[in-house]
Amino acid sequence: MMRPISKALIASVMLLFVLVSFKNEQKKVSIYSIGDSTMCDFMPDYLSQFGGENYPIRGWMQMMPGFFNDEVIVHNAARSGRSSKSFRTEGHWKPVIDQVKAGDYVFIMFGANDQKPDTARHTDPQTTYRQNLLNYVNETKAKGAYPILFTSLVRRSFGKDDKLRDTYGDYVTAVRNLARETNVPLIDLYQKSWDLVEGYGPEESKKLFLYIEPGKFTKLPEGKKDDSHLCVFGATEIARLAAQGLKEIKSPLAGYLK
Repeated sequence: MMRPISKALIASVMLLFVLVSFKNEQKKVSIYSIGDSTMCDFMPDYLSQFGGENYPIRGWMQMMPGFFNDEVIVHNAARSGRSSKSFRTEGHWKPVIDQVKAGDYVFIMFGANDQKPDTARHTDPQTTYRQNLLNYVNETKAKGAYPILFTSLVRRSFGKDDKLRDTYGDYVTAVRNLARETNVPLIDLYQKSWDLVEGYGPEESKKLFLYIEPGKFTKLPEGKKDDSHLCVFGATEIARLAAQGLKEIKSPLAGYLK
């Protein structure tokens, strides 16, 4: 006849389980990402405004967890419509940096909305934009965490000559210069996405962006043509380029890629 299991033994086993679980959780690497709509998660409440889960808009960082093993936890704090200025002034940065711990990573990518003319978002690439990025970098370093800068994604903007046109100018140059001057790792997604979009060409590159045929969604009877935001396929391809970039800069995070 088996002896009944004592409460002390049960308590010991439960404590061991909690300690092991905590230890495993401590081993995980956390990535925090801040940026705009080309990077952010599009949640069900947003998607439901159009066609539910089938509405194809996605941010590239939303697809990034699929490229890492289960030792990495991605906290995507990027927000649609935000610039390097408004992300802070609206209070989105504080809860991120408050959570960041030594050894974590912070992905930083702004620029698209910094170009907007309104005073709530606009920054100058050589002064306020640069300073905003530098502040994010320095505050990340102060926590013992590792910042990685990203240049903005190219827009699908082809001229009459079928050549891709630059729409960011000094906003991209400012990020590159800042990364070099501060010795912060840079993944040049602008150049990578430029090569990708240019490779597809004027027509085929539409499959990377938010192009929706008329009648597919009742709330968009005329369809949609969006050369800035990504569809599921496009976001996945950009995430793939970001993963490639981690390998190229020899980031320790590359060791966690699938």
